[in-house]
Amino acid sequence: MYDTIIIGSGPAGMTAGIFAARREMKAIIIGKDLGGQMVWAGEIENYPGIKKISGFELIQNFQEQVASFGVEIKSAEVQKIEKTDNNTFLVYSGTEIFEGKTVIITMGLSPRRLAIKGEEEFVGKGVSYCANCDAPFFRNKKVAVVGSGNSAFDAAEVLSKIASEVSLIMRTEETGAFDSLVETVKNKTNVKIYLNSEIKEIVGEKSVNTINCANIKEKTEFNIEVDGVFVEIGRIASTDLVENFVDRTSRGQIITNNRCETKTPGIFAAGDVSSLSEFKQISVAVGQATIAALSAYQYLQKENK
Repeated sequence: MYDTIIIGSGPAGMTAGIFAARREMKAIIIGKDLGGQMVWAGEIENYPGIKKISGFELIQNFQEQVASFGVEIKSAEVQKIEKTDNNTFLVYSGTEIFEGKTVIITMGLSPRRLAIKGEEEFVGKGVSYCANCDAPFFRNKKVAVVGSGNSAFDAAEVLSKIASEVSLIMRTEETGAFDSLVETVKNKTNVKIYLNSEIKEIVGEKSVNTINCANIKEKTEFNIEVDGVFVEIGRIASTDLVENFVDRTSRGQIITNNRCETKTPGIFAAGDVSSLSEFKQISVAVGQATIAALSAYQYLQKENK
């Protein structure tokens, strides 16, 4: 029997494990991908107290700290959750079943991929899914942004202040972004917008140097020399396994109060998978996870009275 079962092994999951252990809670972290989205980042800048560090090194530091508190880390995918008559929770993972008094959901979000040649190969070597995280690494370089919504135009606006050239690749002529943001980007002298276009292949040697594109409407092909590609076509919240226990937004994110509590007593959510904040940053995720772990502890104290 665990005091808490943490689903997700990214920064939020690791942080929840640390603060649960500090309250003498028996905890286990179950996650399919150790590190979550953080491992895709080549380098991370300005995490409080750390000027620059690789995503891999930072998650290793998290893992070592968690292990030092005696928290179990299980590399597996959670497939089902059930609530027992005793108000505990059964978490099914493969052939194993774990029972916990509380559950903290920190599964994060998965970026939508382009699913084209070269994308996976150059993740962290020019391909990024987070302009706010990685834009500083492309100062005075040429970059491309893929997408037509607010996140894509916001990324283009941010990058226009850092990169020398920004190519915004849109599959359509219509945008899904706010008019004011679109106008701001259109007025940037170093931003060029390619309408009705898509990237067919990302090319490079040790890192990205070219994108091969096509104009869908005109049925023509063209190449653009770039040092980086920012994919901003949305993120996916895979929260179906907890749909019976939580309320969700139209985008699948879990709705919580400011204590990271869901509608089901004993189930908490933190990090990118939560709708609590629109800002998806590591520092935000670890802050929410701290709150979730402490809220779970207080919940157990009340239950045991």
